[in-house]
Amino acid sequence: MDEKRGSGGPDSSGNGDDTDIGRSESLDARRKRLDAELLARRKVEQQGGSNREASKGYALAVKLSSEFIAGVVVGVILGYLFDRFLGTSPWGLIVFLLLGFCAGVLNVLRSTGAVAQPGSGGAGESGKDDGN
Repeated sequence: MDEKRGSGGPDSSGNGDDTDIGRSESLDARRKRLDAELLARRKVEQQGGSNREASKGYALAVKLSSEFIAGVVVGVILGYLFDRFLGTSPWGLIVFLLLGFCAGVLNVLRSTGAVAQPGSGGAGESGKDDGN
């Protein structure tokens, strides 16, 4: 039985060795071509990746600054309207400006992840899962 299977084994000689050599050369050539293609793609990805990282950083900076400025502007507008209708000249503007500043800082901290989002697993929500 072993004689029938032995046509491609390590002890056999003949055409099997020639095809193995051809396959190994073909494999080496394919491996070199693949390495060259991977190197070219990595260079393209690194060049494009740095632009993407810079644009992500720029987008984050614009987002954070706009959230901060929006909080301050809303505070100023509310303070101005409060002063105009109630006649409490600079005090409404000052108080709401400070509140807007605090709201802007809080929004920036929430966007960066330094402060938890409201309603995202605080102490009030853990009581709902107790089933008591």
